[in-house]
Amino acid sequence: MTNTPAPVRCLIVDDEPLAHQVLTQFIGQTPGLTLSGKCRNAMEAYEHLQQHPVDLMFLDIEMPLVTGLSFLRNLKEAPKTILTTAYREYAYEGYELDVLDYLLKPFSYERFVKAISRLPAVQPAPSADSTEEKFLLVKDRQGLLKVSHREIVYVEGSKDYVKITTGTKTYLLHQTMKEMLTLLGPGFLRVHRSFIVAAAHIKLLQPENIVLNDSTYIPVGNSYKAELLTYFKK
Repeated sequence: MTNTPAPVRCLIVDDEPLAHQVLTQFIGQTPGLTLSGKCRNAMEAYEHLQQHPVDLMFLDIEMPLVTGLSFLRNLKEAPKTILTTAYREYAYEGYELDVLDYLLKPFSYERFVKAISRLPAVQPAPSADSTEEKFLLVKDRQGLLKVSHREIVYVEGSKDYVKITTGTKTYLLHQTMKEMLTLLGPGFLRVHRSFIVAAAHIKLLQPENIVLNDSTYIPVGNSYKAELLTYFKK
């Protein structure tokens, strides 16, 4: 009988709530990974590592009090580490510390898979047509609510906030449109500066609008028309 390899225990160390949400989702939908814990700074991470076994650490560089690089340098026995940061200039210093990979924010699920595939214990990532459920974590009065990608009809952006519309409800998140497009991935199209639409809910294409299955009209920006037509021609 073949023994199933133990899942890779992952620790998220980042002071940004969005990074926690993205990595939690990506870890949850990847076979072979399991979430060991989430920490907001180096001190919390140090305490977690003393009490819990960790195989892989997703470590932000820019954090208050102690940076991720300083924390990593001072660990006597560091787990395999993937650095996550919005700043390219730290890449060389990170590789000097023998990190597994370097993810530049915002990163896609495909780029995440490429990074964790360097660990031989991780199972092959699911293909694009996988039936694995993908979801967003949305803050609710009772906690964090899972909103399946299949429920989302469209997303409307306004500055640093987005309104997610499903068939029955709307949710407000403190995120940018660029970040949302990265989170949602294939199957969602940016059709306007302020709108992302689920391709499965599009009924009709018009010169200046998209008509959804529920008869909602969504404007189409001039700079997005060519990409939209190319998607449907495929």
